[in-house]
Amino acid sequence: MCGILGVIATTPVNQLLYDGLQVLQHRGQDAAGIATAEGGRFHMHKGSGLVRDVFRTRDMRDLAGHWGIGHCRYPTAGSAWNAAESQPFYVNSPFGLMLAHNGNLTNTESLKRDLFLQDRRHVNTNSDSEVLLNVLAHELQTVSTQYHLDAETIFKAVEGVHRRCRGAYAVVVMIAGYGLLAFRDPYGIRPLIIGKHETPHGAEYMIASESVAIDTLGFKVLRDVEPGEAVLIDTQGHFVSRQCAQTTLHAPCIFEFVYLARPDSLMDGISVYETRAKMGEFLAEKIRHTHPHLSIDSVIPIPDSSRHAAMELARCLHLPYREGFVKNRYIGRTFIMPGQAVRKKSVRQKLNAISQEFCGKNVLLVDDSIVRGTTSREIIHMAREAGAKKVYFASASPPVRFANVYGIDMPSKHELIAAHRSDEDIRHEIGADALIYQDLDALKMAVKSVNPAITRFDTSCFDGHYITGDITPEYLAGVETARTNASQEESETDECGTGQLDLNLA
Repeated sequence: MCGILGVIATTPVNQLLYDGLQVLQHRGQDAAGIATAEGGRFHMHKGSGLVRDVFRTRDMRDLAGHWGIGHCRYPTAGSAWNAAESQPFYVNSPFGLMLAHNGNLTNTESLKRDLFLQDRRHVNTNSDSEVLLNVLAHELQTVSTQYHLDAETIFKAVEGVHRRCRGAYAVVVMIAGYGLLAFRDPYGIRPLIIGKHETPHGAEYMIASESVAIDTLGFKVLRDVEPGEAVLIDTQGHFVSRQCAQTTLHAPCIFEFVYLARPDSLMDGISVYETRAKMGEFLAEKIRHTHPHLSIDSVIPIPDSSRHAAMELARCLHLPYREGFVKNRYIGRTFIMPGQAVRKKSVRQKLNAISQEFCGKNVLLVDDSIVRGTTSREIIHMAREAGAKKVYFASASPPVRFANVYGIDMPSKHELIAAHRSDEDIRHEIGADALIYQDLDALKMAVKSVNPAITRFDTSCFDGHYITGDITPEYLAGVETARTNASQEESETDECGTGQLDLNLA
């Protein structure tokens, strides 16, 4: 999961890109980068850490120009962190290209072989984003006549990318001397939204992972980039687009709405806030029918992404909604640590229970999902220590049982608490008096009810059905091995005192 941003403006763009990445910070906290263009020259600065830590005043001064792209990064597919994999990536042949990518290619290894043996291109990192950049560069070289660029040539090159690349990809690209290109994979798995701002000097455009970046920076949401579509905006602000995939299927990742996206975002015409409220409504209906015997004194969310589901659940069940945990917003992200005791300590540094909300009460805790189960177990223990008589636990999403291969670096399958356990086994493992999971059909209905035009979703981490249809058991075994090796490398690094930051999916 990453955040990407592209802007064509009528004034210097560095501050817009910085502010946009700050808004998208929740999508990636391992690294950040900005590239701008001034005439035919690119400027770039990137590095490890949060946006606010990567960029200083001197860096911003060097990012001159009226158009550019930005990226904030989480690693994907179990890759061990390497600062060289910060984005954007750059190539200068046959044209100067700068690329930022959100997603994960599922045929990276075969593409690498083809790039080396057939295309005569060298890839410097293990990043699939660099592979994607070189595939685009080669396709541009193949279809361009005497190295001439126009919209027709660029769209043909994107057609070639769609023919060769598999998996999930939402992409923004700077083409030296020409303008901004954006495109989305034929399934529309990862989000990409277009915004526009009219100024006295002409139209400005922004393309971002989530509408919240467009809204907060004063742009108006125009529409989503369609699956398989390419959008091209030249440096004068001329906008053209074309469908570049032979076949498409609109199937966005449903986990975006469960956890990844900000609640004030709109993606694929779907309000994240409304979907989470609907999740609470459907979850309340399940509790009413399957657990009518539960004596619940209050409903308490696990901050922050489950709050809206918990509020709606409480309303539907006519129960008091209470805030029982306070989140420390200044601790930052916890380090991956090999010891269970240290992991438990990190949970307590992030959350603290308000004892008055638990003492002598039967509480229903609501979370967006249960992945490892480590955090759920510790939070339930905290509630009991605060005096709760009974602790019931509800998840706004179904059990996470399968690997994600489209850009979310979830733990390896053997770390997923639901991979090989029944609901009752999970309840026992986390120490809850009752455990209620959202049904997958109900989750789909919750999202579809907000925009009935979207009828398909990638739900692979819940049901093991991979929407692209090209995921084999051998591929999943390779992903599992990569994630296990990456976890071991991170643990060894942590023992030396320089650990990698982890996506908080505990």
